[in-house]
Amino acid sequence: MSRETVHVSTTRKRVILSIGVLAVLVCLGAAVYILLPRDRPPAAASSKSSTAAQPTLTAAQVGERFLKALSTQDFATAAAVTTDRQAATTTLAGVKNLLKPVKVTAAWTAPPVQAPDATEVPVAFQWTWAFGEQEWAYASTFTLARTDQWQVRWAPTVVHPKLAPGFVLDVKVAAGDPTAVVDKDGKPLMKWVGAAPGPVDPAFAPLLTPAIKRAATDAPTASTRIVLVNAGAEVENLFGTEAKATAPLKSTVGVGTQGAAQAAVDAASGPAILVAIQPSTGGILAVAQNAAAGENPKALNGLYPAGSTFKVVTAGAALDAGKATIDTVLPCPEQKTIGTRSVKNDGFGLPDSPLRTAFARSCNTTFAALAAELPADSLPASAARFGFDASFEVPGLTTQTGRVRPSSSTAEQVENSIGQGTVQVSPFGVALMSATVAAGKPVTPKLFDTVETTVQTGYRAPSAATIAALRTMMREVVTSGTGKALAKYGAVAGKTGTAQFGDGSQAHGWFTGYRGDVAFAVLVEGAGSSAPAVAVTGQFLAGLG
Repeated sequence: MSRETVHVSTTRKRVILSIGVLAVLVCLGAAVYILLPRDRPPAAASSKSSTAAQPTLTAAQVGERFLKALSTQDFATAAAVTTDRQAATTTLAGVKNLLKPVKVTAAWTAPPVQAPDATEVPVAFQWTWAFGEQEWAYASTFTLARTDQWQVRWAPTVVHPKLAPGFVLDVKVAAGDPTAVVDKDGKPLMKWVGAAPGPVDPAFAPLLTPAIKRAATDAPTASTRIVLVNAGAEVENLFGTEAKATAPLKSTVGVGTQGAAQAAVDAASGPAILVAIQPSTGGILAVAQNAAAGENPKALNGLYPAGSTFKVVTAGAALDAGKATIDTVLPCPEQKTIGTRSVKNDGFGLPDSPLRTAFARSCNTTFAALAAELPADSLPASAARFGFDASFEVPGLTTQTGRVRPSSSTAEQVENSIGQGTVQVSPFGVALMSATVAAGKPVTPKLFDTVETTVQTGYRAPSAATIAALRTMMREVVTSGTGKALAKYGAVAGKTGTAQFGDGSQAHGWFTGYRGDVAFAVLVEGAGSSAPAVAVTGQFLAGLG
């Protein structure tokens, strides 16, 4: 064998041996891989998996988180720790939108006590809902329940213990009666606008509106209540007190009467005024002036010569003095001179006639002659019995009835007897005179049922016999005298008047009287005669129906 052959053989052996060693090593490595355990998760991950059924927070911590979220009105976070996140979110958001609290506080009464193996922990806590200056506080409960972790077991009773299935909360807001003032029949005259009353109809009784507004001082107090509701019906009041109904102030003014009065004066061609009073109560029913009469309350305190309406007073004086009865026959010449004063009628004379006829036809000469035989103070004394010397403090109004002074001479007595001379009366005072005849007693004017008028100077009415006589005579003015144009408006009684003023070339027109329980006075300034006042009266009575 050659050396080359030996060398090749040796080399081949070495290669084969190396391959064998490598194969052994591979096999050993594979064996080690198979026999050794494979890679495992990190220790921390293994620990977490082994304790997955245990809560990560204590019951107290979950309860505290829940109450803190409620107190900050973070209801989404609060709902997240409950067993029913969607229901809790819906309920809590709904209650927040309903109550609109300024602040919410939810605090447990005492921290919950968690037993080692407990799966439920009851919690007592208190809600406080703040609404400005008011707070609604009450106790409630919830239960902490453990599954994988502690959670608040959701139920509507968490919000309020009475929110059983089918029950909901609701807010009731009541502002009280918005009506501030009503008329004599209960119709609204003014309503509260904030803390101030405002007229329902701005055009209604402008001369009385300021007084009515000043008298209405107690605005209703609004109330907000939180109530428990079931099937749409209130079951229980949970918070707040319902505002007590405050009765509106009741005025004596009548919407219908005032409307009729205003329409009547507005139809007049000249400045016109109307005052109406209820004889039985003294209630002021209407006070109206048209635009031509101006804005000053002349109806209540303007003074004018009374004209022949004052014959009610003169007749009363003669009857009280026993100078005549309604059937006493007296002269009624067209013109008569008494002392230094010449008196005449309005273009007529009558044969000797009963006093009642002279009154109905408004015979100046008859009444002037009667008055000339009376004492100088007889006319003021008689006027006082019809309220012309009275003084009243009607809340909110400035009124005066008139001025009648003792005569300084026979001539002045004659002039005063027919409502000229120094006699001054207001429409308010003339209406009071007719109301006194209708009532048969003193009448105290008032504007409200519950706000009294202060009588500064009172008066005593004429005797019953004098009142009865005057009622008869005033009725005959309408049935057969100067006011017969009003006969178609029912049982009207009254007296016409024409009152000269200035240089005597101009005259105001009057009519005063009553029908039923409505007494009134109508004045048309500068009318020249009583006819325009009679026309206004007719329209007023027609408007009353």
